[in-house]
Amino acid sequence: MKQGKIFQSLSGFYDVHSEGKVYRTRARGNFRKRKITPLVGDDVEFQVEDENKGYILKMLPRKNSLVRPPIANIDQAIVATATTQPEFSSNLLDRQLIALEISGITPIIYFTKTDLLNDKQMAYFKELAADYAKIPYDVILPDKAFDENSLDHLRQLFSGKENVIMGQTGAGKSTLLNHLAPDLKLATGEISMALNRGKHTTRKVALMRVNDGYIADTPGFSSYDTLEIDYRELGSYFPEFKRASVKCRFRGCAHVNEPDCEVKKEVADGQIMESRYENYLQLYTDIKNRKPNYKK
Repeated sequence: MKQGKIFQSLSGFYDVHSEGKVYRTRARGNFRKRKITPLVGDDVEFQVEDENKGYILKMLPRKNSLVRPPIANIDQAIVATATTQPEFSSNLLDRQLIALEISGITPIIYFTKTDLLNDKQMAYFKELAADYAKIPYDVILPDKAFDENSLDHLRQLFSGKENVIMGQTGAGKSTLLNHLAPDLKLATGEISMALNRGKHTTRKVALMRVNDGYIADTPGFSSYDTLEIDYRELGSYFPEFKRASVKCRFRGCAHVNEPDCEVKKEVADGQIMESRYENYLQLYTDIKNRKPNYKK
């Protein structure tokens, strides 16, 4: 019995990395009966039948998983955030950050399309990047689009981690991915040709090595469903609110109408970004007024 990580899944086969070797495996039949689907990123126990073929016998516990792309055990997500075209939205960025906080995934904010900004706009984003870095998040604001310094900074953050790229349509996720792993274009094209399907419908998901870490070869999810949390928990997914809330007068303060709220005080003092607080209030109201979904 060996242990390894699934780094590629293709039409029912799972390629597993273990001790420097690659094994092509299938899942045991009873997985389907039990409605268990192994995902790329899963740590598994498997049995070798032939010299490099085998069967997955057991899935080890997952810390998290995504639906798009179908992948498990993600450590970090690069949030590709357009500064323009499409126009920057702090609300969308904050929703993405909250979705990642809920899943226990560390965000890296990477601003794209900075080459389209004039000096005044660039100054605004430098200030914004500094504010997000104080929260603290890793933030990369390239002087020139995809310059080597920014890409090197990103590659250093990959070390020993499993990464995905996410962001809205048009934010430049695929371009960023191709800059990080230039040999990818070829590989994606070849696989699609082999399967005789369009590039977008290929069933392949894989993790590629980048700076002794992994990155998923499909740009990640771009749409956000309403966050499946209780509205009273929302504040705990804003790291700076969570820190401030220990000084709020009331335990369980929602930072909305309560007196002596430290979060509101820090917003007034400019220690917490006003845009973050406004986005919090809007989301808080949305989640609080949401009708329960009984179809689940």
